[in-house]
Amino acid sequence: MQGRRQFMTAAAMTAISYRRVLGANDRIRVANIGCGRRQLLRDLMTVKDSAQITVTAVCDTWKQKLDAAVAQVKEFAGNTPAATPRYLEAMNRSDVDAVVIGTPDHQHCTMLVDAIKAGKHVYVEKPLAMNMEELIRAYDAVKASDRVVQIGTQMRSYPQANGLKQFLAQKRLGGLLKVEQVRNGFSPYWMSFGGGGFHGEPPQAGDVDWDAFLMGREKRPFDPNQYQNWYGYSDFSQGPHTNLMVHFIDLMHYTTGAVFPSKVVALGGTYRWKSAFDVPDSVEVVYEYPEGFLVRYCTMFGNGANNYAKWFGTLGTVDAARLSPREKWVATGEGSGEPDKIAARIEIDEPATVHHMQDFIESIRTGRKPIAPIEAGYSHSVAVIAADRALREGRRLTYNPQKREIVPI
Repeated sequence: MQGRRQFMTAAAMTAISYRRVLGANDRIRVANIGCGRRQLLRDLMTVKDSAQITVTAVCDTWKQKLDAAVAQVKEFAGNTPAATPRYLEAMNRSDVDAVVIGTPDHQHCTMLVDAIKAGKHVYVEKPLAMNMEELIRAYDAVKASDRVVQIGTQMRSYPQANGLKQFLAQKRLGGLLKVEQVRNGFSPYWMSFGGGGFHGEPPQAGDVDWDAFLMGREKRPFDPNQYQNWYGYSDFSQGPHTNLMVHFIDLMHYTTGAVFPSKVVALGGTYRWKSAFDVPDSVEVVYEYPEGFLVRYCTMFGNGANNYAKWFGTLGTVDAARLSPREKWVATGEGSGEPDKIAARIEIDEPATVHHMQDFIESIRTGRKPIAPIEAGYSHSVAVIAADRALREGRRLTYNPQKREIVPI
């Protein structure tokens, strides 16, 4: 107990000292860990001036990507960042205040905990966790610190999402009955990264820090396909019901205020793309939430038709335009037989928002909670972990928030 008090006291002193020396015009120094297809370095370059940041270090396990990241920072920001394939070397630097983590899913929680131990603020990609053990460890580490953590579920920062949140809070859709997304495609997203790597060349063993990539997973010879297309392998990512659905489930939580499902069932398998990949190409997940509505998520790879995202209420339906930030989200009385149903087409308001990355930096400066805090990462992770377990175990499951356990019903 004494150790915990000492830790909390030290963390509080660190926060006080940090706020004392960090002025509104001081640049926040950032390390980007994982410079690949999530393109978080691009986001950092987008907000570098408005958010007053300097990218002082970059880290990637693929040499060519690491070199390209250095060149990108030099071109767009004018400085030459330190470069390393080992993330601890980047996050432990004295010239780093915050880290932005865009690595494979199996690395998120380990890196988050290590960054908190190093005293850094953290932006970390989604899904936050692949199992409850690592999720609880990461959540508790963040809550015992004073560090700002932003989860990379950037749909929360869409103007349309914030307008929909207000629309639902005002009960303009009536009672919520169901939220649903269908996200189909002809081929799985992980296959689109195959057939050529950096500048069309697949990764070579001599250019990759394979041990750093594996990070605790079972040792194996270098496999360029697993390295480049890690989304398709369950050691590193669990499939569309976790990697794609997490965007939708987090947005549903944000707009409705729901936190944890009370029931979850799932079906799925590999029906079209029978290959060396071991995650399903098609899934169907259904949740029941204690607030009294259902949530359904569906992905089918093999046919790309019938994509949509909708919120269904007693007074009508919101069509969220496949969750596109470039289209209008619209509410109508479609489907309702109520006398006071929505009478005319309503375009959902789009209140002003800031870039998701800038929200993270502003939260560091002000000490306020970011739009996607650690609680959001915990909540979406419970949902996707429960879906994955329901699919693998063939059972209906529930979440016990008191025990922080996912258990059969």
